[in-house]
Amino acid sequence: MRRPVKVLLGMLAIAWCGAALAQDTGNKVVSTPDAPEAIGPYSQAIRAGKTLYLAGQIAIDPKTKQLMATASIEDQTRLVLDNIKAVLAADGLTMQNVVSTTVFLKDLNEFAKMNEVYATYFKTAPPARATVEVARLPRDVKVEISAIAVHP
Repeated sequence: MRRPVKVLLGMLAIAWCGAALAQDTGNKVVSTPDAPEAIGPYSQAIRAGKTLYLAGQIAIDPKTKQLMATASIEDQTRLVLDNIKAVLAADGLTMQNVVSTTVFLKDLNEFAKMNEVYATYFKTAPPARATVEVARLPRDVKVEISAIAVHP
């Protein structure tokens, strides 16, 4: 039985669209053992084009896998930013490539202490930033920071 040309063209178009949708979106998962493993169904970072989107990091030591829940805000901030540096390095980037961060604090009264440590990681042209106080953070840490970086 002969099928009309329109039906064949329609079937080809559907097959082509299906193949195009099945292709890789171009996004790349970026991960490193030098930062804590994802705790749930998310990636440490996703690269889309030249932009790297980093998941929020909390104060988990990647070597020991131990949470620093009782550490000071300064020590937690330092570890969080070191973890961010490790994820950036896995994609060939540095803190200089960060264009935006979001800082989540359990207690906004600790902003100045967090900010003092934060400033040592972004000495020139610091990224745009939003800082918010939240009721609770994963594993009851004091700070979580997410970031966006761009390849030159």
